[in-house]
Amino acid sequence: MKITDVRLRKVNNQDTRMKALVSITFEDAFVIHDLRVIEGNNGLFVAMPSKRTPDGEFRDIAHPIHSDMRQHVQEEVMRVYDETEDPEPQEPEEQQTSSDDAASETAETIEDPSQDAAAQDEVHHRDAPKQGDLEIGDDR
Repeated sequence: MKITDVRLRKVNNQDTRMKALVSITFEDAFVIHDLRVIEGNNGLFVAMPSKRTPDGEFRDIAHPIHSDMRQHVQEEVMRVYDETEDPEPQEPEEQQTSSDDAASETAETIEDPSQDAAAQDEVHHRDAPKQGDLEIGDDR
């Protein structure tokens, strides 16, 4: 499956491990939003979009099934990350927003990008579905 577009917005808050928000498009037909570039203890890695379950754990909303696809996504996102200029720093009082707070808190839990699936489960999506939202697999 070919990645045809990567849109990346770097975060200009030095106090968070989340370094960028990403959307990727496959074959000009399917897009996945809210991937994140996270600074782990062993370097940068790509975290898949996830949500908090009722029992407090985090589960990926979308993720590659095979390790070669995960590596392909990682390489493409990091290529675009390296090519993207860093944002201009903001004034300290404007630097952190409430949406960055949630992402920062969960990004702090990532220790090692080699944890792959376990690390992905710990990083959550800041805009969890609201009550009444339908999800794939719902029998409503």
